[in-house]
Amino acid sequence: MNRILSFWKNRRGSAMLEFAIGAGVLVSAFTGTFQFGYTFYQYNRLSNAVNAGARYASLKAYDSSTATPSTAFRNSVRNMVVYGNAAGTGNPVLPGLSTDHVTVSATFTLGVPSHMTVDINGYSIDSVVASRACNNKPKVTYAYLGLYMPY
Repeated sequence: MNRILSFWKNRRGSAMLEFAIGAGVLVSAFTGTFQFGYTFYQYNRLSNAVNAGARYASLKAYDSSTATPSTAFRNSVRNMVVYGNAAGTGNPVLPGLSTDHVTVSATFTLGVPSHMTVDINGYSIDSVVASRACNNKPKVTYAYLGLYMPY
């Protein structure tokens, strides 16, 4: 009986056990926080790029007579989103982002363009543990303020 009581009173190794349990919880919490922060940071960069592309589209001369943008217009807006310039030179703003992920659309009112919308489809933000798909988001719409010059 004394042997059993002495076993319960012995505290050797308890600090190591408490550290192991606490460290497991803290590492999990820090990993989750890092993943959330990194995903939020990447999404914010993507949102800023889409915003810049939509603003560029709202000011660029629109050269199509329909709601479907011309290839030159669409490509320059896509390049603005992905590369930060209309020429499409340099590195993408996010790893794995390509012009195929960018959708450009125009809204016509009374036969003239009134709004330009740019969004992302099929891109996923990869973080440490998981990835988040971006379909129709971020999406930005600006009122069209450029010159309407149909061909």
